[in-house]
Amino acid sequence: MGNVIARIKVGGKHFEILVDVDKALALKKGGDVSINEVLAVDRIFTDAKKGDNASSKDLEEAFKTQDSGEVATQIIKRGDIEIPIEYKHKELSDKAKQIVNFLSKNSVDPRTGRPYTPERIENAIKESGVNITNKPIDSQLKEITEKIAKIIPLKIETKKVKITIPARYSGQAYGIVQTYKEKEEWMNNGDLEIVLNIPVGLQMEFYDKLNAVTHGSVISEEVKE
Repeated sequence: MGNVIARIKVGGKHFEILVDVDKALALKKGGDVSINEVLAVDRIFTDAKKGDNASSKDLEEAFKTQDSGEVATQIIKRGDIEIPIEYKHKELSDKAKQIVNFLSKNSVDPRTGRPYTPERIENAIKESGVNITNKPIDSQLKEITEKIAKIIPLKIETKKVKITIPARYSGQAYGIVQTYKEKEEWMNNGDLEIVLNIPVGLQMEFYDKLNAVTHGSVISEEVKE
């Protein structure tokens, strides 16, 4: 997609680097990317457009190091990355395709039990005027399906489960589980027992997120209806 500026302000001073936007964003999201691949130029600027370099003294004061790779990594992870308009459009387009693909594979017409074609889902999204954002699918699926359902009858295959989250992880995990929550009960020992209704197509992603914050200590069982 090209090179852009990543920047940060520390102690009243500006620091900038030139980076590959795709690789910089991948690194910022925790990807295994070498800083050498990210940097377009191995220099730290106070103004990248003017080519003004940051002094070693300023780098030491702001970042506790003069190593350009370490400084650049801090700028990317803690600072802001310029996102070109065309990149944002591409991200939204990719997200819309993911949602269409998910719904065409995981939803049906409840009157016939037949799945919808991707084209019909895409048209329903356009007709409904739903606002797709570049957020994870699970965080916006409810709003999207509610609006699409006004255009076409829609049923998503789900599975009901009851999970118990140990007290020490309940705060971290709550934001992950509340999207699918049907009911919850806080136990006397502080554990959280919660019944969830999760779209089948998102179960793997859901459990990956949950296990990451609870270190696999959640107890889960399917609820038969």
